[in-house]
Amino acid sequence: MASARQVGKMASKMKAAAAKVTLQPYFNLTIPAQQASPAPPLGPILGQHSLNIAQFCKDFNDRTKDYKEGIPLPCHVYVKPDRSYELVFYSPETDYLLKQAAGLKRSALKPGEEPGGRISVRHIYEIARIKIQDEPYQGLPLETICRDLVYRAQVLGIEVVKTINVDEHKKYMEDLRILHERQAKEIEEEQQAKLLRGATATATGKK
Repeated sequence: MASARQVGKMASKMKAAAAKVTLQPYFNLTIPAQQASPAPPLGPILGQHSLNIAQFCKDFNDRTKDYKEGIPLPCHVYVKPDRSYELVFYSPETDYLLKQAAGLKRSALKPGEEPGGRISVRHIYEIARIKIQDEPYQGLPLETICRDLVYRAQVLGIEVVKTINVDEHKKYMEDLRILHERQAKEIEEEQQAKLLRGATATATGKK
């Protein structure tokens, strides 16, 4: 068993090691447009970098006022030596754009095993035109970005087709709505059953 002195030395070493840890002068975030607030998780992250939290939130919200409120925007924050910062934000997240194009609130629970939405090649092209403006995609051929988008759509369970027939698509979306409602009900019932089992087990244990 370690003595109090040994424990004290160990604590001192750990404190010294922690003091040597330096944060990178930059970090990435995803913040909903017009909704930056000091609350977690954003506030504590900004606090770690000794940034003015209130000013950052005001700056971000002012600069994103032309975006639809709540759209998730990836951001790159560079912290300068004087604790001021440079804020760069990119186009909305790829998943968000794909789901919006497909008219979805969420992606498929079992991608590849159930209908998960449908978009056209034209949707892919238009989203690629948005993403190519972001720094990570600049210089890449539009075709490469389109391929990446098609792959990501498949991961989400979204089918990419050449063209979309309006009448057929209405029927498809109605079937998808019914599927999502049924799944939501099943999830709710499963959660309620789990709570009931937990309550029953607790009551039994008290006897």
